[in-house]
Amino acid sequence: MQALSLALGILSMLGLFIGFVPCLGALNWINIPFAVVGAIVSLVALNQAPPNKKGLAIAGLVMCVIAILLGAKRLMWGGGIL
Repeated sequence: MQALSLALGILSMLGLFIGFVPCLGALNWINIPFAVVGAIVSLVALNQAPPNKKGLAIAGLVMCVIAILLGAKRLMWGGGIL
């Protein structure tokens, strides 16, 4: 579960970087919900993990939250969110 959360975090960051390319900003409309799902999976993995093995879940959660925040900011810059 932790590896899945890390993979979703990496994929959401990849989608975020592609969404910063001019004329591809609309990709954030797909990437933000994907990152939200990744954040939920990361939270579940974080709660199920033993106390000393939470690193992958934390990394996945951080990447998903960054992708959500920066993706929303990019949509605001481009006029996608008013």
